[in-house]
Amino acid sequence: MTHVVAQPCENCKYTDCVVVCPVECFYEGETMLYIHPDECIDCEACVPECPVEAIFHEDNLPEEWASYLQLNAEMSLKMPQITEKKEPLADQ
Repeated sequence: MTHVVAQPCENCKYTDCVVVCPVECFYEGETMLYIHPDECIDCEACVPECPVEAIFHEDNLPEEWASYLQLNAEMSLKMPQITEKKEPLADQ
């Protein structure tokens, strides 16, 4: 099981979730973050840290954002890992 970063993160990219992740499973794209599904240990530490509520357990992912499950899996393989907090796009 994994968590998924969905549409609310687009053009926002807060990184509060990254610093609490015990397994460093977040990856940074140009406009949003992604979670690597094989690295996520389903601890839920990231969920309450997201100020825009963009992180969902895959079983609770809203239907309109179902495509983000595959998107996270694909993009986490292509993007660099992120482990430190950065300035969000939303504040720029």
